Amino acid sequence: MGILAGFMVPHPPLIIPEIGAGEERKIQNTVDAYREAACRIGSLKPETIVLLSPHQVMYADYFHISPGKGAKGNFGQFRAGDVKMEVCYDTEFVETLCRLPGMGNLPAGTEGERDKSLDHGTMVPLYFVNQYWKEYKLVRVGLSGLSFTKHYELGQYIRDTAQKLNRRTVVIGSGDLSHRLKEDGPYGYQKEGPEYDARIMNVMEKGEFGELLDFSEDFCDKAGECGHRSFLIMAGAFDRTKVQAERLSYEGPFGVGYGVCVYTAAGTDPERNFKEKYGEREKMRILKQRKQEDSYVQLARKTIEVYVRTGERIEMPEGMPEEMYSRRAGVFVSIKEEGRLRGCIGTIQAVNSSIAQEIIDNAISAASRDYRFSPIEAEELELLSVSVDVLGNTEKIESPDKLDVRRYGVIVTKGRKRGLLLPNLEGIDTVEEQIAIAKRKAGIGEREDVELERFEVVRHY
Repeated sequence: MGILAGFMVPHPPLIIPEIGAGEERKIQNTVDAYREAACRIGSLKPETIVLLSPHQVMYADYFHISPGKGAKGNFGQFRAGDVKMEVCYDTEFVETLCRLPGMGNLPAGTEGERDKSLDHGTMVPLYFVNQYWKEYKLVRVGLSGLSFTKHYELGQYIRDTAQKLNRRTVVIGSGDLSHRLKEDGPYGYQKEGPEYDARIMNVMEKGEFGELLDFSEDFCDKAGECGHRSFLIMAGAFDRTKVQAERLSYEGPFGVGYGVCVYTAAGTDPERNFKEKYGEREKMRILKQRKQEDSYVQLARKTIEVYVRTGERIEMPEGMPEEMYSRRAGVFVSIKEEGRLRGCIGTIQAVNSSIAQEIIDNAISAASRDYRFSPIEAEELELLSVSVDVLGNTEKIESPDKLDVRRYGVIVTKGRKRGLLLPNLEGIDTVEEQIAIAKRKAGIGEREDVELERFEVVRHY
């Protein structure tokens, strides 16, 4: 049978009556929609429920799938320890999923279990489902810091597993929307909050899952969303599948958005191959971008491609601007994939005999030695955006008033600790943010006093 239906649901603990103690009535539309969604799950009688939770253990570069035969949980952390549940895991589904051809290229598996107990992102949906249907086994999947397309890809493998096992399967994408809808909400207000909720509900009520890949991660972060990656995995489970989409509810009276939508599989549709289409668009965008790159970026990109494919350092090319051979300067090489940082390494002051040598060294390091990321693989090369920042001289300043987040980069120093942040970065709009991030990079406490320096850069795309 495969994937029968998918459900986009929130997970506010107060929706549980024993926790809400009456407050749940303020989101009655969500309560009613939840019951309707759970009733529909009951009518489908799924053998397996795949539940995608943001509150399961989350790794930067790995999808964790809960191992073992089952798990228990309760709402004790929300002062309702008497509300308990126990689930049996679908071990055959998990084993089949992890052994699928191709899954070896996706960092996912059952390693890395930290807490076997069920999280509230799992228990809130199951609290409602269990009122209508209990004869299922669970597959519990966590999210990751990997790209949006990797989340979609995991959904494709979940679909393939359900089809291979001929398993009646339902997918639940558990996730709240923006947490920044109101000044008096638990996380305050950010204009991106209501913008995100309006946009995501428009996408989800139509079932236009390809548009989920077009959200920038910076926009999602500013909105303080919770469920976007859950929805992407669920979307991947419907790749090349026609769906009947239905919006049941949306509201956000507490400053957090709650949306409920239902998706019923309605046959195949080869045109709904959203990840593939997105990949082609990205390749065309990068190809167009490459034609406009100057000598600085061309050198960085060529260095990256040669090193990733061969492990060798390129020879110094001829025919570049004279400045690249004769001038010395600090250089940062930044690499992005699908709009998200993939590597960035640089030098505040020159350590090589020329800008060209500085670019080559730092391009290799950005591609292979940035501790925040795994080394770049050959299959990623077509999707990379590269930029080169050539730093000017630094000057000490007395206060943050002398900074301009668009014009100047900042260097913060505390003893032997030193952190740098480049200017005019997407998502960093204030000097306060700029200094705070530079401090974090240096391992300097947020409230510690630091010496400040500023510098200008020439950015090459």
